[in-house]
Amino acid sequence: MRNILISSAIAAALILAGCGGGSEPKKEESKAATPAATAPVDEANAATVTGKVSFTGDKPKIPTIDMSANPACARAHSTPAKSEEVVINDNGTLRNVLLYVKGVPDRQYPTPSTAATLDQKGCMYGPHVIAVMAGQNIEIRNNDPTNHNIHPLPKINQEWNESQAPGSEPKMRTFAREEMDPPIAVKCNVHPWMRSYIAVSNTPYIAVTGDDGSFTIKGLPPGSYTVTAWHEKYGKKEMPVTVAAKDSKTVDFSYDGK
Repeated sequence: MRNILISSAIAAALILAGCGGGSEPKKEESKAATPAATAPVDEANAATVTGKVSFTGDKPKIPTIDMSANPACARAHSTPAKSEEVVINDNGTLRNVLLYVKGVPDRQYPTPSTAATLDQKGCMYGPHVIAVMAGQNIEIRNNDPTNHNIHPLPKINQEWNESQAPGSEPKMRTFAREEMDPPIAVKCNVHPWMRSYIAVSNTPYIAVTGDDGSFTIKGLPPGSYTVTAWHEKYGKKEMPVTVAAKDSKTVDFSYDGK
């Protein structure tokens, strides 16, 4: 009997030793999977890239949008609404061009606390193109006297499709993953002409041209990068740029409509 008890004790000790030995590597693997913290960008030595996006070709004919099927939408416009696929500003520049910087340091950048806004007014999305960081709030509003249906069509992030009644509270939504190439298209299942794009970036180095066709990207660490321009109809263009500490560089783009 004594021999049996000794054998049992030895076996139990071996089992416990085996369990303890197997758990420690799992802890190490968990530690190894956690990314190391990175230093914040030195804002005092950060650089700025500015530029504009010109249109040099013949101005295309901009189609009007037929909203007659929904009188509430049609009444919101004193003249027929125009497509926003191509918007050429009075100074010969392009509106709604997305700009972003590739090759920036791989680090955790703080997510903006201010929400971006996607409005529905006159049965049109506005702005037509917005750029946000992953995890940043997007406040979606319905300022029309009619129902809308917000339906983003991501390829990486989770797709969703929600109705929004007139006078309802704004919806607050986020996208968890970077999705820039191409940005996320957004449609309205109620009004098929409604279209917008949401670019989701892991970095703050993003911009969209407005009514003067210009852009500014601040806070870049010194280094060599690629600035990318994206337009929904005319596609992508890229230009290299190298910035030193406290530097300011100009990067201009041009589309000819071909």
